[in-house]
Amino acid sequence: MDGKIRVGLEGNPLGFAVSENDRQTMAMVSSALDQRRVKLAFQPVVLGSDPSRTAFHEGLIRIMDPSGRVIPAGDFMGAVEEQELGRRIDVAALEAGMWTLAQQPDVRLSINMSARSIGYSPWLRALHQGLRRDPTIGERLILEITESSAMLVPELVTSFMNDLQKHGIAFALDDFGAGFTAFRYFKDFFFDMVKIDGQFIRNIAADPDNQVLTKALQSIAQHFDMVTVAESVETVAEAEFLRNMGVDCLQGYLFGAPTTRPVWDAAAVKRA
Repeated sequence: MDGKIRVGLEGNPLGFAVSENDRQTMAMVSSALDQRRVKLAFQPVVLGSDPSRTAFHEGLIRIMDPSGRVIPAGDFMGAVEEQELGRRIDVAALEAGMWTLAQQPDVRLSINMSARSIGYSPWLRALHQGLRRDPTIGERLILEITESSAMLVPELVTSFMNDLQKHGIAFALDDFGAGFTAFRYFKDFFFDMVKIDGQFIRNIAADPDNQVLTKALQSIAQHFDMVTVAESVETVAEAEFLRNMGVDCLQGYLFGAPTTRPVWDAAAVKRA
């Protein structure tokens, strides 16, 4: 029977193409990490009460091909998320974020990580090295954990957050509503904020279903004293609706696309 399964997979052109594409993607990512061809793209998260003010920036990992072309995470994370390469990407993102925070004392930054990286020694080493370099970093660092990965090991996530919040580090539950959160864990979780998934935000000003669902997610967050962030805000109508709802922070292309040349770099160039 095993032989029949193997022949079936090998004889499936689409399956072979997908597998081969994943192998090529992983080889590209591994090479970029080995050669440190990585950087962060920064996107502002603004206050809902005053969108002219930035609450913090999210640092999104990017890798570069040998020619220097920037490759967004969406092009490779699906292939590497469950592999050790996914853990190495988390380390690279954290190292870049810690360096940015050390260089920019007025910046507050969120960095993505998977719950799979909890206990991964290179990630923990990068975190503690950064904290030793500058003790103020912890108070300006937000770690974003996706809802789907948090639910893999909820008890481990709870203990992990409890330990690191002693350093002033804040935690955000990313893509809130997109996964299958067991709400019984909310009374135990120590998330400081939730980021409401963009699928509920798009066209919210005209979509009654999204309005009801977003209000429900916001109500849950408020009950547990969590700051709410609306993701994927792209229109003025969406922003106004969310502001009137009382959502704490807004993030999306309306307020700025992710860029590898953040405002503080532009300010430094201008001063020079």
